[in-house]
Amino acid sequence: MEKEIKINFEVIPSYDELNDIEKTLFDKAKTIREQAYAPYSHFFVGCALLLENGEIITGSNQENAAYPSGLCAERTTIFWTSANYPDVKIKKIFVIGGPEDALSSVPIPPCGGCRQSILEYEAKQKEQIEIYFAAPNGEIIKTKSIRDLLPFSFDGSFL
Repeated sequence: MEKEIKINFEVIPSYDELNDIEKTLFDKAKTIREQAYAPYSHFFVGCALLLENGEIITGSNQENAAYPSGLCAERTTIFWTSANYPDVKIKKIFVIGGPEDALSSVPIPPCGGCRQSILEYEAKQKEQIEIYFAAPNGEIIKTKSIRDLLPFSFDGSFL
């Protein structure tokens, strides 16, 4: 029997439709994106996290000639955050990505590995994390939880 999965997400038409904190997170993710180290893919991604204490943490993708050794912006940022703020909940994650020199308007979602990592921190903190993803220009996609992007998820409850 075939079944259908429905995911929930919101399309925010433009930057101008964001509230003040969302604009701040978008701007910080867009700015840190420029510091990505991506000499192989030339695909630059920036990430900004809002913590429950009001701190904003940023990070960018960091590549390596041995591809598996590099890290995406989301994991770079979330791992550093967990190491330095282990008991502080993450409220929102903004991801801005696209080709280095192109002004793409296609929203860039977290990859599968990043989705799994974000899921781990949602489980750890027992609270959803709002996910926003976009290109440097154009519409922004918002979900209330990474589970919207990872419907058949694997977490510690299976172990």
